[in-house]
Amino acid sequence: MLNLKAFEVWFVTGSQHLYGPETLKQVAANSAQIAAALDVSPAIPVRVIFKPVVKTPQEVMELCQQANTSADCIGLITWCHTFSPSKMWINGFKLLRKPMAHLHTQHNREIPWGAIDMDFMNLNQAAHGDREHGFIMSRMRVSRKVVVGFWQDQRVQQQLGAWCRAAAAWQDWQGAKFCRFGDNMREVAVTEGDKVAAQIQLGYSVNGFGVGDLVQCVGEVGEADADALVDEYRASYRIPAATAKRSGLRQSLQEAARIELGLRAFLAHGGFKGFTDTFEDLHGLPQLPGIAVQRLMADGFGFGAEGDWKTCALVRAMKVMASGLSGGTSFMEDYTYHFDADRSLVLGAHMLEICPSIAAGKPALEIHPLGIGGKADPVRLVFDTPPGPAVNASILDVGNRFRLLVNEVEVVPVPRPLPKLPVARAIWAPQPNLEIAAAAWIHGGGAHHTGFSQAVTTEMLEDFATIANVEIAIIDAKTNVRDFQQQLRNNEVYYALARGWAS
Repeated sequence: MLNLKAFEVWFVTGSQHLYGPETLKQVAANSAQIAAALDVSPAIPVRVIFKPVVKTPQEVMELCQQANTSADCIGLITWCHTFSPSKMWINGFKLLRKPMAHLHTQHNREIPWGAIDMDFMNLNQAAHGDREHGFIMSRMRVSRKVVVGFWQDQRVQQQLGAWCRAAAAWQDWQGAKFCRFGDNMREVAVTEGDKVAAQIQLGYSVNGFGVGDLVQCVGEVGEADADALVDEYRASYRIPAATAKRSGLRQSLQEAARIELGLRAFLAHGGFKGFTDTFEDLHGLPQLPGIAVQRLMADGFGFGAEGDWKTCALVRAMKVMASGLSGGTSFMEDYTYHFDADRSLVLGAHMLEICPSIAAGKPALEIHPLGIGGKADPVRLVFDTPPGPAVNASILDVGNRFRLLVNEVEVVPVPRPLPKLPVARAIWAPQPNLEIAAAAWIHGGGAHHTGFSQAVTTEMLEDFATIANVEIAIIDAKTNVRDFQQQLRNNEVYYALARGWAS
């Protein structure tokens, strides 16, 4: 998966020449110390690069231009050690195209009660310097994250780390390419959307390819390569006795291996970061891609079933956010419910395509009929998901904007065995409960397809929505349907007015 240490955020401190060279020298030294501490923090997954203190409008503007053109820079962390007149930031902020976090901190944790004097006061002015800094960003409607607290505190570093992960996912989207094999599943609405609007606002492109293009790549896979991958399958996964005894097992595994290798070749050649397919368009493929999709997702590719390109892109973004964290991330679907008087549950699954990064233990490699599509029985990995907190997220095109819906959930152990369900699955209790969560999700227009993660947090998704200027609605333990509906109504008004706001 993507190594986030390839990215960097720039630590930028604002001041002014008013304070004289000695004070500015101390400002620079203190700022470099903070940047160095953040750079080595385990909570922050990217490099933190100290930049010289900016003191004039020209310096701010030049730095913002450099950030825009730097391929490695994914955003700025700004701080005002002293007072930094906000008008000097205007032209820079007008040019800046990278995400920004505003760290409201100070170099010293405590007031030195017995020693504090005017020299100390002139040096340590973040308490009002950052308020001036915040004003101009609010006046200019600059989207940013604000983190308040002492820079050595774990909570502060974790908040900055969450923002860095969101900024990395945003950077990964810029210029990304996603391909659709075939079109949308027929007559389905929620998986459609405005791909031109997505490219304009979100930065990635989506284009369609005939499944014949993929079939050609599959046909070019050599027998030795397919055999080697089949051997890898056998070594990596459990093969239950029923599957091991199947007639034609080797052929089924070879067909699945050819599909995987053909997919990998196609995606690599086109530079794609994710893909969609649909069981309604499999012409020339012997079986619906199952294990191939699962293993590609485990390697970081985004995926959406039935042509769902928005979820495909979201899964990729969540994969980037989760890089290096424990817990997996997968394409998911709310499949069926368990209504219980004490605690109702959701069984999440899909026909085949759930990522083994969320598996509890070693997945089983199995072959079963699909029941739809009219193709050979596909190969898939079957497993349960370990218990613990997770998020379910869905991105929607609601006509005049994109909306990100997030539901916090708690994955639970499978209450009873599922011996006849031959798909990977997760069982969870939505927050605050199924009845409220599902009602709010439906009011919000949430899709049945989601990005599911036990690594990505709500905070990361909030930061990502802020960076992308996407509406976000969160369903958590505090949600009630009446207030959630009112939030959606308020958002309608906000986004209608926001289009007309002048800077």
